[in-house]
Amino acid sequence: MTAQTRVPAGRYGLAQAARMEWIKLRSLRSTWWTLLATAAGTVAIGVAVGLNTRDGSGDVTNNALAGVVPGLLLTGVLGVLTMTGEYSSGTIRATLAAVPRRPLVLAAKAVVFGAVTLIAGEVAAFVAFFAVQATLRPGVAAPALDQPGVLRAVAVTGAGSCLIGLIGLGLGAIIRHSAAAIGVLVGGVYVVAQFVGIMAHAVATYMPILIVANSLSTTRPVTCGTDAASCPDFLSAWTGLGVLALYAAVALAVGGWLLARRDA
Repeated sequence: MTAQTRVPAGRYGLAQAARMEWIKLRSLRSTWWTLLATAAGTVAIGVAVGLNTRDGSGDVTNNALAGVVPGLLLTGVLGVLTMTGEYSSGTIRATLAAVPRRPLVLAAKAVVFGAVTLIAGEVAAFVAFFAVQATLRPGVAAPALDQPGVLRAVAVTGAGSCLIGLIGLGLGAIIRHSAAAIGVLVGGVYVVAQFVGIMAHAVATYMPILIVANSLSTTRPVTCGTDAASCPDFLSAWTGLGVLALYAAVALAVGGWLLARRDA
């Protein structure tokens, strides 16, 4: 028999809670299928856009990472379900009984889920980049990681995918109902961004989906040509990443606060 070290109730730390969350996350086949579908979609869309790229003077790296934008939806939904799934199944009661410090539960989920989606996002972004690099049309110069801004664009785009997932996790803790939380996620990240982009350009700069598409995945500032008056001034890559991190931190902080004050 294998000896097991038991931790007294109420004495769980972050390491023990994170280990418990890792066991739960890895045991769900839906987690891995969703991440696989996200990565496959990211690469496939990137290759499709790359094959249709005819102007090598454009931002080919941004085209290669085009598949990340729709893939954010699956990552965000997975974040929501990582939290709300426990409410729908009733296992949240057992989780909170084992770890009475409720904010610690959400912190452990964020650490584990964030690490998994960060790795998955980086793998998807780099595979998409190299796949497009190998399949560009003749005459279109393939970007290289040692060119200015290219490595940064690929790396921070993968990190952005992780942050959208953490926003979904925070929304799941706040709303607790899968359909409602997913609706808020889709509306806030996709639908509202399009509306705001038309109505208020200064605010559109801070919309998550536009940050990923026009700040993180670009190697050069986005310009609007002759239509500059209707185009927002997009954030720099690092500022955009910081804004996404702030959104995720706020969502998780509010979710942790509500988790500590509401009945399971």
